[in-house]
Amino acid sequence: MSHQTVIILDFGGQYNQLIARRVREQGVYCEVRPYTTPLEELKALKPVGIIFTGGPGSVYDPAAPQADPGLFKLGVPILGICYGCQLLAHNLGGRVAQAQDGAAREYGKTGTSFDTGCKLFRGLPAESVTWMSHGDYMEKVPEGFHLAARSAACPNVAIADEARGFYGVQFHPEVNHTAHGAAMLRNFLYEICGASGGWTMENYKETALRRLREKIGGGKVLLALSGGVDSSVAAALLAEAVGPQLTCVFVDHGLMRLDEGDEVEAAFSQWDVRFLRVNAEERFLAKLAGVTEPEAKRKAIGEEFIRVFEAEARKIGKVDFLAQGTIYPDVIESGAGDAAVIKSHHNVGGLPGCVDFKEIIEPLRMLFKDEVRQLGRELGLPEYLVSRQPFPGPGLAIRCIGGVTKEKLDLLRQADFIFRDEIAQAGLSGTMDQYFAVLTNMRSVGVMGDGRTYDYALALRSVTTSDFMTADWTRIPYGVLDRVSVRIVNEVPHINRVLYDITSKPPATIEYE
Repeated sequence: MSHQTVIILDFGGQYNQLIARRVREQGVYCEVRPYTTPLEELKALKPVGIIFTGGPGSVYDPAAPQADPGLFKLGVPILGICYGCQLLAHNLGGRVAQAQDGAAREYGKTGTSFDTGCKLFRGLPAESVTWMSHGDYMEKVPEGFHLAARSAACPNVAIADEARGFYGVQFHPEVNHTAHGAAMLRNFLYEICGASGGWTMENYKETALRRLREKIGGGKVLLALSGGVDSSVAAALLAEAVGPQLTCVFVDHGLMRLDEGDEVEAAFSQWDVRFLRVNAEERFLAKLAGVTEPEAKRKAIGEEFIRVFEAEARKIGKVDFLAQGTIYPDVIESGAGDAAVIKSHHNVGGLPGCVDFKEIIEPLRMLFKDEVRQLGRELGLPEYLVSRQPFPGPGLAIRCIGGVTKEKLDLLRQADFIFRDEIAQAGLSGTMDQYFAVLTNMRSVGVMGDGRTYDYALALRSVTTSDFMTADWTRIPYGVLDRVSVRIVNEVPHINRVLYDITSKPPATIEYE
């Protein structure tokens, strides 16, 4: 199925991925491209609209990113956001200036008045709140434009040239703090660009299956399956596309949560694929023996993963394609046009030298994480895999502070299961974005059965976040925390103290190591 495309030109804005997600949520396909993308390449995409992102630069700074003037001659509607708005004005004859003494400079939630006769704001309230973050402002509006929004500090909050379909807003409609931002983007997409929608996971699935079958033909495909959401959905998509031509190598390093290895294997028993589960717990624990520094743990696990994968690949023999679960944020963040090279075998940390293949297949490389989950549901993957929380590649090794042993991992697995089980029973799973247990390396005195104990302290961690760049600790009800604590100290040996981490990110990170 062909679909209409909106191009999001990235000028260094912190919300570029969020803009893309908001566009796709409206049922319109989009791609984020760097502002340096050649004009001919953009034209080849036949966009129905273009969005300029924000950015930290000033349009008069010689080093600041600039727009190709040819963009304004394509006859395609353009929406400029924040820096993108200033860039629009600067290129079309307006004048941008630095705000002086606080005048016209705005940060945070701002009361804003709108011209609801403008197509961008049609059907919306005349007064609402927007999210501002700008030190420059449009001192002179370009010829042909009219003012479409204002605030107490800045008269030029939004501009519009309805005849050419050019619009600029100083605020960020893509963030939740802008009260009607989603509706504004919808107006741009449907009322101004004339988009027809139709971007759905069902359509994407059928298109992806057809393209994979055309590309792979009768070739063989090898996939390193980690058990995470991305690699699991990639495996399911390839399994439906080419079935027995796919070999999935699942390296069970013994660092997963309770029963997860069995769950991954059970999930892929429904497909006619070659599924190899390599039980390598002893190998990984041997590599981790005596290793306590977090980065050293990560490197040891990553290197051993490659060695195990290489050994299995040799048994399989020649393959035509190596598949990986690279997703769109990986592509965008690489900052390069050839993400397959920059992010080579992203999921396992490096390409195994012994595998002879002609091409890398990345069937999820244009999807965001939430879209990957939707695709997984379309493919029939069980919910416990599709909704699996982010889980670090090194697994429980970096949630087991200090040295890693099987005994400590088993304690952590049991405690972590109890925490997740009680959260589920309380109906709170959907109210937090990541929650887990950490076995600290601290021991403390306790009393159990009238006797003295000297055992481990366990930390519980739960955060809410929209992007995992910043996060706030979750306000779990005391009653739930109480049940978790009682169960852990009663059911898990050698843990006599349970702590709850109430630190946000920053200053802390989400994981402990």
